[in-house]
Order: sequence, then C-alpha cells, then structure tokens
Amino acid sequence: MTEKITVAQARRSQAVGRKVVLQGWVRTRRDSKAGFSFLELNDGSSMGNIQIVADGTLENYESEIKKLSAGASVTVSGTLRESPGKGQATELQAESVVVHGTADAETYPLQKKRHSFEFLRTIAHLRPRTNTFGAVARVRNCVCRSIHDFFQEEGFLYIHTPIITASDCEGAGEMFQVTTLELASPPKQGPAVDFTRDFFDRPTFLTVSGQLEAEIFACSLGKVYTFGPTFRAENSNTSRHLAEFWMVEPEMAFFQLDDNMDLAEWFLKRLFRDVLDRCPEDMDFFNLRIDKTVLETLRAIVASQFVRLTYTEAVEILESSGESFEFPVEWGADLQAEHERYLTEKHFNCPVILYDYPRTIKPFYMRLNDDGRTVRAMDVLVPKVGEIIGGSQREERLDVVRQRMEEQGLDAENYWWYLDLRRYGTVPHSGFGLGLERVLQFITGMANIRDVVPFPRTPGNAEF
Repeated sequence: MTEKITVAQARRSQAVGRKVVLQGWVRTRRDSKAGFSFLELNDGSSMGNIQIVADGTLENYESEIKKLSAGASVTVSGTLRESPGKGQATELQAESVVVHGTADAETYPLQKKRHSFEFLRTIAHLRPRTNTFGAVARVRNCVCRSIHDFFQEEGFLYIHTPIITASDCEGAGEMFQVTTLELASPPKQGPAVDFTRDFFDRPTFLTVSGQLEAEIFACSLGKVYTFGPTFRAENSNTSRHLAEFWMVEPEMAFFQLDDNMDLAEWFLKRLFRDVLDRCPEDMDFFNLRIDKTVLETLRAIVASQFVRLTYTEAVEILESSGESFEFPVEWGADLQAEHERYLTEKHFNCPVILYDYPRTIKPFYMRLNDDGRTVRAMDVLVPKVGEIIGGSQREERLDVVRQRMEEQGLDAENYWWYLDLRRYGTVPHSGFGLGLERVLQFITGMANIRDVVPFPRTPGNAEF
C-alpha cells in the first residue's frame, strides 16, 4: 500500500521499505553519467532534504525531470531504501515523478548561494523556502504551541481580547487610529474632528496590549491568558522594534508579585526546554550558522535559578561596577539594555528578575508599595537581550489607582469599567507580558526582529 508522508517522516531509518508518496519543492538536481538524476526534495516539515533517485527509464525523464531546477514542485512515488550516502539514513527510488510547477532557473530569486537577510525581506513570499526561514517558522510554531500547552496545563483560560480599543493601556499615546471618516474632509465640531460621526462614536485605536481586558476575566474566572497581535505606532527603525507583533499576557487573581515571578520563571524554562527537545535539527542549524552560543545559553537558563533583586539593589551594583556605560546610572531613571546585560552577563551570569521600580517610570496600574516611592513591577532579564518579560502586581485599591491615573494625566471616566473591578469584589492580582518575536530572537540568535516574523510591519513598510 502506498501512503503519503512528509519528508521528515521519510528521512527516518524505520521508514526503509515503505512505498510512499512525497510532495514538495526541488532544492537541487544533479545528473549522473550513468543515466539517472538525484533530486533534493524539501516540503518544509524538516530542515533536511531527502534524496530522490530518478532513473532514466522514467517516461518523463528527458522531457521534464532533466529540466527541473530549484523551486520546481513535484509529487514523487516510490520505495524508500537505505541510503549509501553519508549523512542521510534513507533515499527514495522514484517510480513516478509528476511535475506540478517549474521555476525558471534564470529568474528564480533563490539561487544556490548565500543571500543577505535584507534581500530576503524583499521576497518574503519566497524566503520560507530557505533553510534559515524554514527553521524560523518551525521554531515559531513550536514556541506558540508551548505557550498554549503551558497555560492550558496550568489551568488557565484562553481569552480573546479586542484588537480595536478606546483605551491606551500604557499611556504612551503611540497608537494607530482606526477610523472610517473621510480624511480629506472629516466632520468638525468647532475646530476639532467630530468623532461622534465616526464608526464607533469615539476615537478608537489598534490595541497596544490586552492586559486591561484580561484583568476583567481574571477578576471573575481566576487565571486567564491572552495571546494575539498588538500594535505600536512608534517611529522606530531598530533591530528590536516592530509596528505589529504578538504578545502573550497572563493575568492571575490572588497572585502576589512573588507568585508572578515564579510563574514567569517556569514559563520561560518550559519554552526553552520544549524548543530544545522538539526542534533539535533547527536549533543545531541556528547554533552552527547564526549564533554559536544559542544552545549553551538556553541549556544554562533551563538549569539555572533566576536571581531576584530590587531595582535599588541593581542600581547600587551598577554604580559600583566600574563600567563605563553610555547611559548614566541613577536611581529614578529607567535601566537601559547595556545595564540589564551587565547584570545578566557579567555580574550574575544568569537570568535576573528585577522588581520594585520607581513609581515615576511605571504605568498607573502597578501596585504602589508602602514606601510610596516604588511599585510592585518586575522585569525578567536574560543574557544578550536584557528585558524579555515585563509585569507587575496590579493596583487593586480604588483610591490609589484613581490617584495614580490623576498623576499620569489620564481621564478616569475613560476607565470607568476598570475602576469598577476595584469597586466590586477587588482582589490582589498580577500578570506579565512576553513579546513573541523578542523571545524568538533570543532563542534563534537572529539579529533582526524583522527576520522572526513572517511579514514585518515597520515604518514605511507594509509589503505583502
């Protein structure tokens, strides 16, 4: 019986002797003087290809098979046999090769040479066919699966929060506005735009975070998480910023800050352990071709105990370090990546969780400490990147959260429902956020965040 299987399945030694159908794209073709050809076939299921042996007796050998080039798509039927070649357990002796689509060797953009990542971004419709971006896609898939597995196994409910919102979670104002008004001549109420004539009867935006809405469900159902697209209209062209990215944000009722830190540490270790176990071939590739330290770094984090210290203690360490930092260190200022990396790479040589940050540099929703100067914020810092998770214990006291909103110039009426959560059955609760693309950069060692998302959205770029 002939069965359709993946290239990943066909490459396993236990598949020898099976009659199978394989479908995919040709990577290379090499002709033998003995009257047959070798095709390297890949279908995206694994980093490695499988070798197809196409005999000259096949009816379309001269007319089609000998004209195949990189990028052509085929269906191959045949029998898997043990391969005499080095580095491969199996090969497929073809009994038929059906050509679905050819790719002109002169114009096909993916030639048999190394292409720059900048060039590959211009052909994002074809770059998943390369080794690097096939590996990125498989690792991204693995991490997404692990995120859901972790929270489902821990008893969390998956909540879908709005993509269109009227509230700014961070208070930063860098949001994409959503409107159906005619931009050339919007309706006016005096000198201002009359948003009562807009689709939602008010100014609305693409969300920067699902946190506030997730808090609603945490304050009714206990433990929840949201995992979806978020948006920042920050005009930044760095290797660490995207305008559209994916965030996972758990929120937990009756969690203090220590509980939050415990969960964040377990969560990261689970993601790293899963990707090492489930994507060994892809991770070996990243370790060989992209960053020779990724495997060592991930394994060390999985085996480590995260250090926990206050922001104040971190500032004291940095001030007495003797290091010459580009940005000065002083209490009350936000720490920069260079400071965070010094703590994780030089001082402690392991991940660090900083907590109790100055109230003046953190959003209104973070719980105020008894000292009146700091809030129950936490950042998880890892080597090479710095901050990878940000979170806090949320402010559950009605009078304090109102005071914090006023401090930051926010109109409490716009958050009436958020205040109601503090008015009716308020509880201590906590949560954090992890940017998917940031953690993928860390796992793979890819230098630019635009290369760990299928279709990057950045200032001036919305191609594909």
